[in-house]
Amino acid sequence: MRKIRPYILLATFLVLSPVLLKAQFTQFKDSLIQISGITMTADSLRAIPAVSVVIKGQGRGTISNSQGVFSIVAFKGDTLTFTAVGFKKKVYHIPPDLRGNNFSMIQLMVEDTTYLPVTIIKPYPSKEEFEKAFISDDIPDDAYEIARKNTDAAKMRALARYTPIDGREGTNMYMKRQAQSLYYAGQQAPQNIFNPMAWAQFIQAWKRGDFKNKD
Repeated sequence: MRKIRPYILLATFLVLSPVLLKAQFTQFKDSLIQISGITMTADSLRAIPAVSVVIKGQGRGTISNSQGVFSIVAFKGDTLTFTAVGFKKKVYHIPPDLRGNNFSMIQLMVEDTTYLPVTIIKPYPSKEEFEKAFISDDIPDDAYEIARKNTDAAKMRALARYTPIDGREGTNMYMKRQAQSLYYAGQQAPQNIFNPMAWAQFIQAWKRGDFKNKD
């Protein structure tokens, strides 16, 4: 029996590899499909915006726009889940035998009614107890009050004084010092004792008490 020479096998592989790669690419391309559609209410056919369209088991998806239109690329045979606040969850299974690489659909969603537990509202026994509870009640800060407290000048100065610098700030400070030292290389660096801006900063720091003994 005659042995097949290695170069014949190599030549056969080189000839058949483009055909095999082309067949695999064609099969992969045929398995992809672009799903385009619109999400609407089942009763009034009203467009539903901000609907999450997620491919089940893959952790990727998209969201419908303000007109309810969405578009996503998936594989034939995948499962799409449609979820939105106030609507029941819908599941759509993409048929694996769809022809072509584009498919249009209209997903109808049914409103989900949520029943809250019964709440009984009772008045205060007397006007005096209501006034006492109203005065002693702790009203939480709103977003404006929280932002005002967080941007208070004294609080920002305290944070800047006692908060240690991070790596980025330390690197920037080192690079600025290096650039300043190289800028005045070979000559006498200017003295801030004759700088009016430096004196102004010193006087402001002295008024704030930056040079007081912390102990």
